[in-house]
Amino acid sequence: MGGKSASKAAYFDKLKGLLDEYKTIFIVSVDNVSSQQMHEIRLSLRGEGVVLMGKNTMVRRALKGFIAENPEYERLLPFVKGNVGFIFTNAELKGVRTKILSNRVAAPARAGAIAPADVFVPAGNTGMEPGKTSFFQALGVPTKIARGTIEITTDLKLVEAGAKVGASEAVLLNMLNISPFTYGMSITQIYDDGQTFGSEVLDIEDEQLLKALSSAITTISTISLATSYPTLPSVMHSLVNSYKKVLAVAIETDFSWPEIEELKDRIANPEAYAAAAPVAAAATGGEAAPAAAEEKEESEEESGDEGFGGLFD
Repeated sequence: MGGKSASKAAYFDKLKGLLDEYKTIFIVSVDNVSSQQMHEIRLSLRGEGVVLMGKNTMVRRALKGFIAENPEYERLLPFVKGNVGFIFTNAELKGVRTKILSNRVAAPARAGAIAPADVFVPAGNTGMEPGKTSFFQALGVPTKIARGTIEITTDLKLVEAGAKVGASEAVLLNMLNISPFTYGMSITQIYDDGQTFGSEVLDIEDEQLLKALSSAITTISTISLATSYPTLPSVMHSLVNSYKKVLAVAIETDFSWPEIEELKDRIANPEAYAAAAPVAAAATGGEAAPAAAEEKEESEEESGDEGFGGLFD
């Protein structure tokens, strides 16, 4: 008894130390993960993360003991079920997730196993003798005899994702040397700084966040302006709208200030500002006109000299 109590106390201390040292925890499912895979995953995470396994009852008991000092640990309890483990890390989350999920091995189909994905039997020659045709027919696999062997004529979905693999399907897949499944760690949940979320959150890019934030700011501003309830996003719009109203009042009254005098003058004397543009255009065009006239006179004089000389030569 003393040995078990000591080992539990040591485990509790180790778990508490890891919780204090690392801010992020990957809660992973280790169904069908071999000990060799676990060893390789530990090696790949060396220096970036620590893998900790343990009985669920012991883990839950330890976490409940820590909740008094750290209430946020209670968020971990709902996920401590089934065949799970913890990976503690302070490294970049996407990189750690890639290392966790990349170590997968192909495995043959076993009768009674749940298919994680659709299983297809591809068309082609099986190399099997015609005597096994009835076995294929029993499973609904379309075949024909070609060159003394069984040939599957079309691709066939043998097992759907989420369904149990039957004994006959498992035998057929093994006969065809098809290992349709891959097994490795899967991420159940991520705990980070007191919050839990699914690993798909890591796929959200900065552009998506900025777009969502911009849309939310626009919505808040619209509602605030419509209800005349000031909020930080609507302050700038409110200031601009208020300034427009002040300008309108100033234009209709004698109230003025230096920055608005030109605007009021433009409204009072539009013809003066309208005439300024043609005058400017004429000024730029007037320089070109004399030059064109001078060129025309020079060309006429030259043509006249040529004619005069040709007549008396």
